[in-house]
Amino acid sequence: MTTIKALILRTLALTTVMSPCGGEDIVADHVGTYGTNVYQMYGALGQFTYEFDGDELFYVDLEKMETVWRLPEFNNFTIFEARSALRNIVMAKRNLDILIKNSNFTPATNEIPEVAVFPKSSVMPGIPNTLICLVDNIFPPVINITWLYNGRSVAEGVAETTFYPKSDHSFLKLSYLTFLPSSEDFYDCRVEHWGLEEPLLKHWEPEIPTPMSELTETVVCVLGLAVGLVGIVVGTILIIRVLRSGGASRH
Repeated sequence: MTTIKALILRTLALTTVMSPCGGEDIVADHVGTYGTNVYQMYGALGQFTYEFDGDELFYVDLEKMETVWRLPEFNNFTIFEARSALRNIVMAKRNLDILIKNSNFTPATNEIPEVAVFPKSSVMPGIPNTLICLVDNIFPPVINITWLYNGRSVAEGVAETTFYPKSDHSFLKLSYLTFLPSSEDFYDCRVEHWGLEEPLLKHWEPEIPTPMSELTETVVCVLGLAVGLVGIVVGTILIIRVLRSGGASRH
């Protein structure tokens, strides 16, 4: 993978900046990016997404030719024709071919991705959870993310996002794995990218506290009860002393 250089063209079809104030120095309250197109020569890869304030509203699955909404209920308010995205991708391919033909280009540098693995929620033994593999600083946006369970490749329960474009022209991608936490299991997120000399493994294993034995629980309960009784005795003595001192002062 490391010997292949990517040729990429990214098009921002339209960016709308909204602010209640006028003037030259404005601070945007909201930014909508409509039609972020990505096309690469390698493998004829492409992507079409709509974003609002940095969050993806939907993307177009170019293989199935269907619009995939990030939140399914969005589809109840509006629609988007997947064929429109395909036309944009075809145009991006044509523009890329023209740029390559008419210019002496230098292949872009393959960046080294940054990988982090963490659970979606607090890990409790026997309670289903989701592991998240976050891969940042991706360029070019061609990457392979897989999961290993106890050293073996696993495909069931795996899902991933599209590439999320960033302001520095790199990309971010998330991969998810549903799992059942156990202190005996461990997981690895395996990342292959042209910026890496070899696949990167990010290790993760659950940190599940060891349950207390019955003897320990009994000792803790006895100590708690003893502390409570001591508190009651001390409180009773203090109350008696206060009552006696109050009676003496009245005499």
